[in-house]
Amino acid sequence: MSLSLPLTPEAVAAALTAASRRSEIAPFIVMDVMERAARIEAAGGHVIHMEVGQPAASAPQAARAAAARALEHGRIGYTTALGIPSLRARIARHYRETYDLDLDLDPARVVVTTGSSAGFLLAFLSMFEPGDRVAIANPGYPPYRHILTALGCEPVLIETDAASRWVITPQALAQAHAQGPLKGVLVASPANPTGTMMRPEALAELIATAEGLGIRFISDEIYHGLDYAFPATTAAALSPNAAVIHSFSKYFCMTGWRVGWMVLPAPLVRAVERLQQNLMISVPTLSQIAAEAAFDGAAEMEEVKHGYEENRRILTAGLPAAGLPEFLPVDGAFYLYADVSHFTEDSAAFARRLLDEAHVAATPGVDFDPHRGHHYLRLSYAGSAADMREAVARIGDFLRRG
Repeated sequence: MSLSLPLTPEAVAAALTAASRRSEIAPFIVMDVMERAARIEAAGGHVIHMEVGQPAASAPQAARAAAARALEHGRIGYTTALGIPSLRARIARHYRETYDLDLDLDPARVVVTTGSSAGFLLAFLSMFEPGDRVAIANPGYPPYRHILTALGCEPVLIETDAASRWVITPQALAQAHAQGPLKGVLVASPANPTGTMMRPEALAELIATAEGLGIRFISDEIYHGLDYAFPATTAAALSPNAAVIHSFSKYFCMTGWRVGWMVLPAPLVRAVERLQQNLMISVPTLSQIAAEAAFDGAAEMEEVKHGYEENRRILTAGLPAAGLPEFLPVDGAFYLYADVSHFTEDSAAFARRLLDEAHVAATPGVDFDPHRGHHYLRLSYAGSAADMREAVARIGDFLRRG
């Protein structure tokens, strides 16, 4: 007996190869800029990379040495899903050593993750149901809203402005909650793409407001350590109910190692452990070994930070003279968010021209802000001082040419 197909071969092929609706998210535009820059370099061009938030420096020597010793030792196997116990304990100790607070963090609340990206995924999966509304600042890091959307949640963009120093205020959060119940709010300080930071009292007030409304609080702290205007405050010191996401990528210059961590409310640890067991099994062992040793390279990383401070000085002094005088407060991280509205209504086209004509790679603001981003450009100053000086010169020439 033969079975007839009700569909044409073309329709069958389309049905079997169509992408899911949950995958229909916007691209992370900075990666597209990187690809375009790579093509220019392959053709012999010299590109100044200011598009991606990736340190030019290497991981601490202690981290690299520890990884090399581990490879010489032989077998690299799985670890437990929550991470190597000694690394979790070292992370907990880091909070006591780093923040000028009486913070005795229980290592049992620390979960090692495959970079902060996995931390966001695990946090969202463990805290929210499909359809839940989660507030994020606008402008903000694109994967926040993209991951939430892919998981069936609704990202709620809260507009920020100069009056609030570009951060979510308690009043804005309460107003968004009144328009439709929020289940969570995610805040970054220092922030990407703006580089702005929340003062301790502002962060404390926002956490208190969120918890008073029954809104879960997630703090993205991956740029902690890279603070220039004033010291960053960890949400872990302000509430045991806050979830903190951190990473070795930025301060410790370990982007490609893909290792980060979470500090969780104690009741959520087992839920995240179950998710990690099934989704990732464990974080790469070699990266965890290197990450634990990275803490011994803090003095080396402080020298790298001093380099960022010099780059910050070069840009904040040089860009106004070059023709870009307006940008947000450069409090921390290694980003400058510049207003290019005097030159364009289309930051994506402007960024393409800047790359093609001046060979300076920058990220258009539409990657971070779907509403006002067409007037902004994000410039990363994680490279060398020489590159920053050359970038200022090239940008000035580009603007003068029109």
